[in-house]
Amino acid sequence: MPRLLGLAFGLAIIVGGTIGIGILRTPGLVAGALPSGAAVLGVWLVGGLYTLLGAICLTELGTMIPEAGGYYVYARRAFGDAVGFAVGWTDWLTYGCVLAYVSIGMAEFTGTLVPWLAPHVTWLALAILAAFVLLQWAGLGISSRFQTWATLLKTLAFVALVVAAAIWRRAPPAVTTAGAMTLAGSIAALQAVVITFGGWQGALYFTEEDTDPSRHLPRAMIGGVASVIVIYLLVNAALLAVLPIAALAGSTLPAATAAEAIAGPAGARVITIVSLLTLPPLLNSLMMIGTRILFALGRDGFFWSAAARVNDRGAIGNATMMTTGAAALLITTGTFMSLIAMTSCFLAVNYCICCAGLIRLRRTQPDAPRPFRAWGYPWSAWIVVCGAVVFLGGVVIGDPLTAVKALGCLAAGLLVGVAVARRRIGRSRPEPS
Repeated sequence: MPRLLGLAFGLAIIVGGTIGIGILRTPGLVAGALPSGAAVLGVWLVGGLYTLLGAICLTELGTMIPEAGGYYVYARRAFGDAVGFAVGWTDWLTYGCVLAYVSIGMAEFTGTLVPWLAPHVTWLALAILAAFVLLQWAGLGISSRFQTWATLLKTLAFVALVVAAAIWRRAPPAVTTAGAMTLAGSIAALQAVVITFGGWQGALYFTEEDTDPSRHLPRAMIGGVASVIVIYLLVNAALLAVLPIAALAGSTLPAATAAEAIAGPAGARVITIVSLLTLPPLLNSLMMIGTRILFALGRDGFFWSAAARVNDRGAIGNATMMTTGAAALLITTGTFMSLIAMTSCFLAVNYCICCAGLIRLRRTQPDAPRPFRAWGYPWSAWIVVCGAVVFLGGVVIGDPLTAVKALGCLAAGLLVGVAVARRRIGRSRPEPS
């Protein structure tokens, strides 16, 4: 893999891959579960700090094992081939599903702005996917610069929204909702916030292509997550400045409600444009990450070896086509809708495994080079692990049928991983030490 990436890309892949439609929708859900603006901001801060703690812990693994593949690489090193393959398989499936989902979303927003395209959402989504394939084939340098500049544009759009709210600011007529603060409501709100921070781990998948991962990854992970925390707090403060908390809690798209209060009927169109701007860097990051998971699986003998071929421009062509083909199939058949619900479970399980992997590797490989060590270890690691287990429990309790299906996919991955591992002994590259 060519080493062409730097700190700017690391920050862009985290900010661009995290901030999306969620921050425009989730504030209403969070406000509906809490009694005051202070509680709303407090939960967003706590969720952000927990995410930051996770970033600090996994940065140790990223600098310790600077290879493409992210979660798969860490799980394999800590728990062996079978668990590694199961994590890699479900992680790739997650990114493929979300890639299909976001492509459809981008097509729908485009159809809203260009009405004659609205009846052709499926074809438009496929065309958007094809455009991003061409971007990947243009080479790592071009796709990484696109990620950086598109993320900057997205960030400026959110800053403009916050500034507009600050200028227009009016005192809300009510400072509390009707309900009182409850433990169940606080947990539900915190879960929604943590989900909205999803995507913060993006830089972990590109350490093999970074010119200096030991220096850049900690700065990208910590700086990127901190930047997202600040943006999310500012957006929520802006919404609370424009809307009474009761109105915020009652809105399914509070950003549009606030924009309408600021700009009148044109506000909805403004939010549609902002929503559309959030998607290109997100779509690009999803495709790049999914491609690198497949690359790592192919290189290690768990998948077709052609998936690991890299051209002279740094493009992973076969893996890109396979990832895109899977997303296109999900779009045309509509099956991504039945899989998208499982992605939260996949993410929660894989996160749990990798956090536990950090603790295991500290015990089994204490002398391994660690350019960055997790701050506050072991307490920080155990807080992250316990939080991940609680989050996974919430996912299972909230939708047990979907959780059973997701765990079934994970179990299937374990069985396949065992079978493939037995076949590849002696034929693959040396086992990690």
